[in-house]
Amino acid sequence: MRAIVVADQAAGTAGMKLVERPEPRPAINDVVVQVHASGFVGTELSWPSTWTDRLDRDRTPSIPGHEFAGVVTALGYGTTGLSVGQRVFGLADWYRDGTLAEYVAIEARNLAPLPGDVDFTLGASLPVSGLTAWQGLFVHGRLQAGQRVLAHGAAGAVGSMVTQLACEAGAYVIGTGRAADRQKALDFGANEFVDLENDALKDVGPVDLVFDLIGGDIGKRSARLVRSGGTLVSIVGPAEARPDDGLAVDFVVESDRAQLVEIVQRVRDGRLRTNIGHVTTLEDAVAAFKPTKRIGGKTIIRVRP
Repeated sequence: MRAIVVADQAAGTAGMKLVERPEPRPAINDVVVQVHASGFVGTELSWPSTWTDRLDRDRTPSIPGHEFAGVVTALGYGTTGLSVGQRVFGLADWYRDGTLAEYVAIEARNLAPLPGDVDFTLGASLPVSGLTAWQGLFVHGRLQAGQRVLAHGAAGAVGSMVTQLACEAGAYVIGTGRAADRQKALDFGANEFVDLENDALKDVGPVDLVFDLIGGDIGKRSARLVRSGGTLVSIVGPAEARPDDGLAVDFVVESDRAQLVEIVQRVRDGRLRTNIGHVTTLEDAVAAFKPTKRIGGKTIIRVRP
């Protein structure tokens, strides 16, 4: 099968190659999926799990990419709940070969059915962004209707999901980003927008929940805005500053079938829009990971035509 592999961490995206690899075989409770479309997170090449296994042993050359949509082609021993020929989407294990390949072996529990009226490109754009937003807001942030949410990067792949899900839950959402992102963030449902380069973040006033995708100085200043009993949720590592009288939570997104079902249903009935910035083929994927200009939204690789 064709797959994109990486073997040299220092080389970054320059070390990515499209090569031939053996097709994976399913382990116990696995399925093999023929990948139709795959997403890629730009920071993957800095993650330890891209290069080593859980015992910190080198596992290169490894295949990156972890979110995808495709069709089940084989079942491992003991696998239940899925069938050969079924359309699925989901989030692959961080420490196993990923989805920038024609086939991937994955634990069945990490997959959810992909309805026939949701195409593979759209399905592949949902797992990382959708699950990250869902878990940050509802699992870790315990969002309630009527609360005020500060959503950083509100025009991006994750931030746009945060904005939409928070609005649907009845929150008042203040989106942030660059000046050029204002209209896009508002189109995704933000009630107001803060230009982080020119506006005063402190003028936002107290909020119940900060969803931090940036960290650094922005994260520190955001912590001061969390009102008593509120929460700062981060996906960029432990917060450098904590709210005076609230919680600071950092987390790594996990696959969850029930949440994937909730997310894709919202896409089907129009409550949730995905944010795809660029679509390309597996043959052209390596070049797509070295963009010459900023791309708003997620890059999706169509593995099969």
